[in-house]
Amino acid sequence: MDLMDSQKVEAILGPQTSEETSSVAEIASKKQIPVLSFADATPNWATERWPFLLQASQNQLAQMKAIAAIVQSWEWHQVTVIYEDIDSSATGILPHLSDALREAGAEIIHVLALPHFPSSRLSEELEKLKGGQCRVFVVHLSLELAVHLFEKANKMKMMEKDYIWITTDAFTSLVHSINTSSISSMQGILGVRSHFPEDKPKFQDFCKRFRKRFGAEYPEEDNNHEPGALAVQTYDAVWSVALAMKQKSEKLNQKLLRRILLSDFDGLTGKVEFMNQKVAPAHTYQIINLMGKSYRELGFWTYGLGFSDTIIDPKYNYSSMKDLGQVFWPGAPWYTPKGWTLPAKDQPLRIGVPIGSEFQQYVNVEYDELRNFTYFGGFSIELFKALVEKLPFYLPYNFIPFNGSYDDLVKQLYLNNFAGVVGDVAIVARRCQYADFTHPYTESGLVMIFPVQKSGNKTLLFLKPFTRAVWILVAVISIYNGFVVWLIERNHWPELTGSALHQTGTFFWLSFNLHGEKLHSNLSRMTTLVWLFVALVISQTYTANLTSMLTARGLEPTVNNIETLQSSNAIIGYSRCLGDYASDLKSRKTGAVFLEVAEAKIFLAKYCKGFTVAGPTYKVGGLGFAFPKGSPLLPSVIEALLKVSESGKLRELETSMIASEKCMEVNLHDDDDISSLSPSGFWMLMLALLKHWENHIKQQFNRRVGQEESSGISSDTHEARFVLSLNIETVA
Repeated sequence: MDLMDSQKVEAILGPQTSEETSSVAEIASKKQIPVLSFADATPNWATERWPFLLQASQNQLAQMKAIAAIVQSWEWHQVTVIYEDIDSSATGILPHLSDALREAGAEIIHVLALPHFPSSRLSEELEKLKGGQCRVFVVHLSLELAVHLFEKANKMKMMEKDYIWITTDAFTSLVHSINTSSISSMQGILGVRSHFPEDKPKFQDFCKRFRKRFGAEYPEEDNNHEPGALAVQTYDAVWSVALAMKQKSEKLNQKLLRRILLSDFDGLTGKVEFMNQKVAPAHTYQIINLMGKSYRELGFWTYGLGFSDTIIDPKYNYSSMKDLGQVFWPGAPWYTPKGWTLPAKDQPLRIGVPIGSEFQQYVNVEYDELRNFTYFGGFSIELFKALVEKLPFYLPYNFIPFNGSYDDLVKQLYLNNFAGVVGDVAIVARRCQYADFTHPYTESGLVMIFPVQKSGNKTLLFLKPFTRAVWILVAVISIYNGFVVWLIERNHWPELTGSALHQTGTFFWLSFNLHGEKLHSNLSRMTTLVWLFVALVISQTYTANLTSMLTARGLEPTVNNIETLQSSNAIIGYSRCLGDYASDLKSRKTGAVFLEVAEAKIFLAKYCKGFTVAGPTYKVGGLGFAFPKGSPLLPSVIEALLKVSESGKLRELETSMIASEKCMEVNLHDDDDISSLSPSGFWMLMLALLKHWENHIKQQFNRRVGQEESSGISSDTHEARFVLSLNIETVA
């Protein structure tokens, strides 16, 4: 403060950390002296609290989106962040990086804060990171600390294959100043730095003068005379203040702060202007790749546009960094690192498997005490084994039995006790807070299973295909048709004459028994032809309806929907044993059972008679495999599961599982078999047939009697001859 008074300071440039900026801004605001800060980011509350505070460096928060775009391009899903714990602005970028990664489908799983001065703790922290599975590291450190970090990581063999290192502008913008011996330990690093229009004459002139003066003052620096980002930003900040102070003599009534905020000129960083007391944020970043004794420029990333090969009139913009060309990775592998490491062979993944599944067809765990061996089988187990074979890498694992509820089993993933869960685990919302699931590997849906309905009275079963109205209509048409034929043929057919009673009987007989060869009139033949066509349609319809009724009557459920269950206060069944469902439904202890579609197929395959599915299918998540939240293994497992499904192996396993079930008879009704027919359904037809046969015998007997009486034979002889003739007809 004394310096401000004695030297009549009008502006302050230089604070690079949030702590420095806060201290200087607190004092300068009281004196109404503008402070131009070069911290990475200045929060809005700071400029509101200290109105004379200006951020002269470009906001680097957009840089976090550039890093997230790189992570997304190579399909990495987990990131470890290493930052320098000396500045609150460093921790301030973490939320922005976390949000950007989340939008890109990735997340920060570990954060390592390092002190400004290197310590022995660095080796311990790197050893912990080396023991983890994540291999993608985002480094936000100063030049000195970053060099020390990479030298230590190189000694610990963390700059080899499968490791990925991404550095921010704080380090990348000064890569040119690193000596050859140090850069040899940084091979394969990807760096993101601010882009400046270096092709413009003004920038080239500045670089020329900077190299000349810097070389004269620091001759010990070998060829490291290129200006960094801080030098370029400082140059523009000084020009902003200088131009504002130049106008002071011309416009004495304006304050210096206001004139600085009105800055509008082309600087080394581009267009220099202030918005809300901050220089316009950077939108374009350059991506470099350290290799050999220096680095290679891969391309650019622009906010809202994506990646491009050049910033000067780019022809194409790419959504992925893969389009920028080959990247030199640490250890020089020919492949792209997957961003995580597999467990060692002596440390296979622990895969939890539920014990006591109610559907042993999916998961069957048996322990052999004699051999001290646990057997794991079932559809889910075999599917997981087939899935592992489709992975593009070797995956060691061990099945671990778990005796507890399925919810507790999924929670073990959250507690890091298991690396995955394999079994008939339903995908439900409450479990998603503890784990991530694969796509369902079974048909998803919830169905209701009911016992079939007991058949009713079968006595008049043959009348059921038509309603009473249809039967009456058929009778009326038949009688009408017989009347028309009788009316036309009565003068040509002697049998249609006689007494009124005889003609009435003949009339009804014609209604159901027409012989075309006996008809004399073409009109009666046409009438008969139409009636025969109608009779054919009626008979075929009758046969189809009767067949349908005989087939479907054993499949009618006792209840048709859930509303009926609710209104009747029926009990919904749940059991740990498949057989209990059948017995409870049979005894009516439960009104219905809700099962997954896949489980219902097994139930109906085993109990193929006596039960059926009714009502709608309720959409649920289905069955899937579970993994810890953000597991790097999950994307590869999902892809492998799709390959198994597309190859037909999934359908083959499911068909084999269902085909292995032997149908078991469950007699729900003690009186008869619901799928079989008995004489009780047709006794009335049989009675009518017997009555018809009796009438036919009487008619034949009376006719013979009349003939014999005319010949003078006794009645006893009539009966004997008639019986004998019947026997002869029967034998014939």
